Amino acid sequence: MSTDPKTIELLMDRLAGAGEIHSRKMFGEYGIYCDGVFIGVVCDDNFHLKPTRQTQEMAPELELAPAYSGAKPSLVIPPERWDDEDWLHGLVTATAVALAKSR
Repeated sequence: MSTDPKTIELLMDRLAGAGEIHSRKMFGEYGIYCDGVFIGVVCDDNFHLKPTRQTQEMAPELELAPAYSGAKPSLVIPPERWDDEDWLHGLVTATAVALAKSR
């Protein structure tokens, strides 16, 4: 099963304002970028964010699970949290900053 384009549309709407956000179709699923940094993927309508120390401290309740078979575990952002834009923007921005520093 692949991600419904409406899911990407909704998520991109929710992420607007967290930085320069865009998605890119990849192998039937989507990569998510913030300020030019690859921060996660949407697979099977599930948003997976790359884990960093900062994001795991900000949201220790989030499940770590692979986005697809063979993938490294990532933070699963439940759809019911997508509406909390302040929380979501903070998490996405912190992820992008941490990953940019580790380059």
